[in-house]
Amino acid sequence: MAARIMLRALPRRPRCFHTPSISRSISTLVLGEHENGSIKSQSLSAVEAAKSLSDDNSVSMLLAGSGPSFNEAVKHAASSHPSISQVLVADSDKFAYPTAEPWAKLVHMIQQREKYSHIISASGSFGKNVLPRAAALLDVSPITDVIEISGSSQFVRPIYAGNALCTVRYTGANPCMLTVRATSFSVPKSLVELRSNGPSISQVDLSALDEDSIGKSRYVKHTSQDAERPDLGSARIVITGGRGLKSAENFKMIEKLAEKLGAAVGATRAVVDAGFVPNDLQVGQTGKIVAPELYMAFGVSGAIQHLAGMRDSKVIVAVNKDADAPIFQVADYGLVGDLFEVIPELLEKFPDKK
Repeated sequence: MAARIMLRALPRRPRCFHTPSISRSISTLVLGEHENGSIKSQSLSAVEAAKSLSDDNSVSMLLAGSGPSFNEAVKHAASSHPSISQVLVADSDKFAYPTAEPWAKLVHMIQQREKYSHIISASGSFGKNVLPRAAALLDVSPITDVIEISGSSQFVRPIYAGNALCTVRYTGANPCMLTVRATSFSVPKSLVELRSNGPSISQVDLSALDEDSIGKSRYVKHTSQDAERPDLGSARIVITGGRGLKSAENFKMIEKLAEKLGAAVGATRAVVDAGFVPNDLQVGQTGKIVAPELYMAFGVSGAIQHLAGMRDSKVIVAVNKDADAPIFQVADYGLVGDLFEVIPELLEKFPDKK
């Protein structure tokens, strides 16, 4: 791998390492995700990360899809972030669903034409699916799960389930390909307002893509969580239940509490493996990485893999009857008590969400 690696101990909040930017011009392609006519917040976080590469970075966002909702997403992209200088639009039924093969071929084709210095995607299921395949086609080594950018070629990413931070200096050929954790690059609210002067919108010539670009995978179906509940990855409040809840029936107490607070529901891997809730609610190293303003954990012991997914939360509240549970080592507020007594009392005290 064309990278030099340095290790350092993990502080609660990482410090920045600043290095001079390389002299060649910086241009970045951000792979945009969209749903229901809007750009997903994690893609805007990827744009925010691109800003850290260089002061004079030219940022383009690539969108692919088809249909009316896709056209709405293109309009939204043009007004979603002031750092976007161009929106590239690949309008084709081949991209009706975000499968990896056609997207990777698309990224490869655009890079061959435009010669971007960096390609960035959010570190979600989409980015983890597309970016490595595109990197293989371009014969470069991607750097994944970046949480800090210290210049155009130096990045910080967690290793060992988040217990150490690795500083990586990229020394390979262009493009430098990154996936970034959206929770580490939050977008200021002032930047998401509509603006009058939008970026240019350019249609991508897809004539070079043949039917073989579709690949062997096929779209089967798409399922999503209750639309009335906040998205787990971007919610301000997350309430998570652990093994201590003991059953799927008891887990409904977490859902009732989340409904009262307007919060997203999370779960540990033990709860998901037991079948209490679907796996899209899992928080942790092998689930979703969250960093809400308030994270409440009930019956969560605090395994290393779980802490890796929520340790960046602004305020952590833990309730567990085991006073020695590891979760208390990272919690800002902890209560040693029986969750079957605490949750009903909270449900009684909190008013219904209007």
